[in-house]
Amino acid sequence: MSPADKPRQTAASGAALKGPKILAVASGKGGVGKTWFSVTLAHGLSRMGKKVLLFDADLGLANVDIQLGLMPQRDLGGVIGGRLSLAQAKIHYDDGNFDIIAGRSGSGSLATLPANRLQSLGNELVQLSDSYDRVVMDLGAGLDRTVRILASRAGQIVVVTTAEPTSLTDAYAFVKVAHQNDPNCDISIVVNSADSVNDGRKTYETLRKATMNFLKFEPALLGIIRRDRKVIESIRNQSPILSRFPSTMASSDMEAIVDKLL
Repeated sequence: MSPADKPRQTAASGAALKGPKILAVASGKGGVGKTWFSVTLAHGLSRMGKKVLLFDADLGLANVDIQLGLMPQRDLGGVIGGRLSLAQAKIHYDDGNFDIIAGRSGSGSLATLPANRLQSLGNELVQLSDSYDRVVMDLGAGLDRTVRILASRAGQIVVVTTAEPTSLTDAYAFVKVAHQNDPNCDISIVVNSADSVNDGRKTYETLRKATMNFLKFEPALLGIIRRDRKVIESIRNQSPILSRFPSTMASSDMEAIVDKLL
């Protein structure tokens, strides 16, 4: 049974309301390509005929709209300010054929929301997810309270890491906290910017052994994305790599990840 097919947890069960269709993309540290992965994943799922929402949940340093060259008139700031519902804040990204709820870049006040407002936002997102096949939630980097609360609403968490020791250390820290918060949570790993598939597998094995030794838990390997200069080029051009460079290595690796998810 896939996460999207599992029954939704309710607040009555004593746990946070959880959306089985919500896939949270996380990382221990910044700079690992998490937002690029989120954008490309949403686009890839849309290309497979799925109705997709991309939710920029980095409440302090939002940049999904920047990567796609958008200047949205509505964003998460309107939701936080009580002027809009989440459903009213969404915009449609025509080039990728998916919906986006943009964040509010540079607004530190959003990153310090009271816990009850974050819980309310999470509940609203779970309810909105019923209207989609998948919701891709691009979390902020790190392990702060905002990230932990929003991650708890996802039926599936994908942790993006690279081979850098600091990235692996921080990815392990995220997996540890997420697994302790919910031992039944579906957590998987994506190794980004790998020099080769073999090197990507070695990176994953390093993380897998650490989680097995210290947590008695093994997150699955969702995929490996090879280092590809076309990724930077697509970001600079503010266009999705799957449409701009569909035959490049990173596009092929992302399509394999989408296939595995589906």
